Amino acid sequence: MLSRKSKLLLSKIFSFFSVIRGYNIFVIVLAQYLSAIFILSPEIRALDVILDYQLFILVLASSLTIASGYIINNFYDAKKDLINRPRKVMIDRLVSQKTKLTVYFAINFIVFIIAGFVSWRAMLFFSTYIFIIWFYSHKLKRYPIVGNITASILAVLPFFGILLYYKNFYPEIFAHATFLYLLILIRELIKDLENIEGDLVANYRTIPVLFGEKTAKKIITVLTISTIIPVYYLVDVFEVGYMDLYFYISLIILIFFLIKLSSSKTKPQYLKLHFLLKFIIVAGVFCIVLIDLSVLLHGKKLISAY
Repeated sequence: MLSRKSKLLLSKIFSFFSVIRGYNIFVIVLAQYLSAIFILSPEIRALDVILDYQLFILVLASSLTIASGYIINNFYDAKKDLINRPRKVMIDRLVSQKTKLTVYFAINFIVFIIAGFVSWRAMLFFSTYIFIIWFYSHKLKRYPIVGNITASILAVLPFFGILLYYKNFYPEIFAHATFLYLLILIRELIKDLENIEGDLVANYRTIPVLFGEKTAKKIITVLTISTIIPVYYLVDVFEVGYMDLYFYISLIILIFFLIKLSSSKTKPQYLKLHFLLKFIIVAGVFCIVLIDLSVLLHGKKLISAY
């Protein structure tokens, strides 16, 4: 049997894992490595990419920065989350606000130091990334449109850091990034619909709060239809191997998403739409391997797709 102190320690560890959303970070780490292997560095052997210590440092720095971002976001959203996520708040409160801030500053300091092992440019990139996350959590997320756009940019910045490392600015990469960005932006707007009650109390001037749910749904519809553009280029113009199946299925799911969106009015309904978008994003991470299955068999692309 575990002692009382051991149970308390495990509870606090679980609470902290909840605060930093460890499951999200794991998916992002996986996405960065798969993107590096299958999209950003097609000429390099897969094993060489995995064993690249500089890439490892960049991925680690990204993970720690995202974790610190969740911590500071949790700190500023305490009042709003009491209404929107009461159960999660009860878990998160096992770790004090003082401890969260201490860990936040410690993580950012570690990121700054380890980024220096790559280059001064990496230090500058992550210092800027950390600042933007703080400024978003403190100010920008309270404003409509600007907050949504910034949140979506912050979500794709870790991949931009890897892109700068490899310096492969293929148009295919930007098509992938555009599709991902649109999905994340749509998800951010769905979250605003989902959290409208807490946003009203906390004085967050989101699009649903200022302009109403109908206007928010119209914007979401336009953005969802816009995903057809990058998908067209990815499946008809560029070479994505068997991953084109993922994009076709994603479009079918997005049509279903729009049908459900039109009739959704309650928080549970918006929550289901939120998880549907999350499923598309996470599935996209695992489907990256479909770009070239020869990498799985031989550790290297037999024929470069580019």
